[in-house]
Amino acid sequence: MPRPRTEFVCRECGYRNPRSLGRCPECDAWGSFEEFRLSGTPGVPPKGDGRLAVAGRPLRLAEVESADFDRLPVAMGEVARVLGGGIVKGSLTLIGGDPGVGKSTLLSQIADDVARHVGEVLYVSGEESVAQIGLRARRMGLNARDLLFLGETDADSIVETIRATRAAMAVIDSIQSVMASDVEALPGSVSQLRECAQRFLQLAKSSGIPVLLVGHVTKDGAIAGPKVLEHMVDTVLYLEGERFNQYRLLRSTKNRCGPTHEVGVFEMQPQGLVEVSNPSAVFLAERRSSAPGSVVTVAMEGTRPILHEIEALVSRSSLAMPRRTATGFDAGRLHLVTAVVGRRAGVPLYDQDVYLNVVGGLSVDEPSADLAAALAMVSSVRDHPLAPELVAVGELGLSGEVRGVGQLEQRLREAAKLGFARALVPASAVQRLPDGVAIEVVPVATLHDALRVLGL
Repeated sequence: MPRPRTEFVCRECGYRNPRSLGRCPECDAWGSFEEFRLSGTPGVPPKGDGRLAVAGRPLRLAEVESADFDRLPVAMGEVARVLGGGIVKGSLTLIGGDPGVGKSTLLSQIADDVARHVGEVLYVSGEESVAQIGLRARRMGLNARDLLFLGETDADSIVETIRATRAAMAVIDSIQSVMASDVEALPGSVSQLRECAQRFLQLAKSSGIPVLLVGHVTKDGAIAGPKVLEHMVDTVLYLEGERFNQYRLLRSTKNRCGPTHEVGVFEMQPQGLVEVSNPSAVFLAERRSSAPGSVVTVAMEGTRPILHEIEALVSRSSLAMPRRTATGFDAGRLHLVTAVVGRRAGVPLYDQDVYLNVVGGLSVDEPSADLAAALAMVSSVRDHPLAPELVAVGELGLSGEVRGVGQLEQRLREAAKLGFARALVPASAVQRLPDGVAIEVVPVATLHDALRVLGL
């Protein structure tokens, strides 16, 4: 009988190696390798049971029947937006987020909603007792009659319970706490995660019951465990936010049954997560009208334009190397914008500390906010407030040119809806705008042109 061979797998990224390493060469994590036993001999195919394989019949594209996905309705509009209209039957969804961000709260609300309108929902918790779950549910005012709770960590027992109850949906909180009894590894290890996820996947596909998995995240914000876990599921969602901030973002990074990179906005309140249907108005509610260093931009979150206030504070530095600090803004782009402002706009920042902040605890990842960040810096340096009804959209090039951005028409319509009357936009994109945009469009080709128009 061949001896089982052993591999060591990184629990952070799934990198494999014949021996254990102190540091993973793929993700640079320390002490992350775990032993994983493989049965069989390398290079030798496993023995079959003597049956001959039967060739399958491939289909031409014209023969493939296409149909829309059958979905469970979700009353929370922000969740439905991210999922593409509802929860697809037979799908496996993975939801990640930092500890305490509200993953269990959101899933409890979704489970209560589905239990009210569709049928029985089984909420399985391996980290909390049923009494703890019930206490949270009562505090949130959840009282659906068909919402069932179970405290269990054995994967086979959970699968059989879901089949026996014939639930309309199941929630597993969390996948790191569940273990398969026939796998010799601790819960949360690479082998346990892979095997448990495979069993829930088979359950979802064979029974048509959608399964929602809660996943822990690493210190870098990625889903903990092997990367194959994200490849196995149909949808990957991230719930983002800071503990000290009441707003949360539900973001889709993978969705086989709907759009990706959509975002839903929620506000954390004592009764749970409450939808924010107009996030732009909420994030700009406390904006001062005459504050230097404050500029509004419009960023796209999926298909939704959201207005962000970008604040900059530039002050003389007492350090040999001035600070460059960004909150909610990419640090690399901050250095780029700072260099362009200093070199192309003639505003010296070599002896100045620069602090940049996106108000509301949000993050702006796209380069369309470059122009607003640059204008906020110059406004702060010269202590000159900009007009409160102004928005700025554009990407900065290294030679100081303002480059075009996508979906400019949707951005300007959202700004006009909230009362903004003037928009600085890239000159190259103006000719593609249709007539009838209810906002004054000011085209600028370079950063120098933008400063001249604004009197900076």
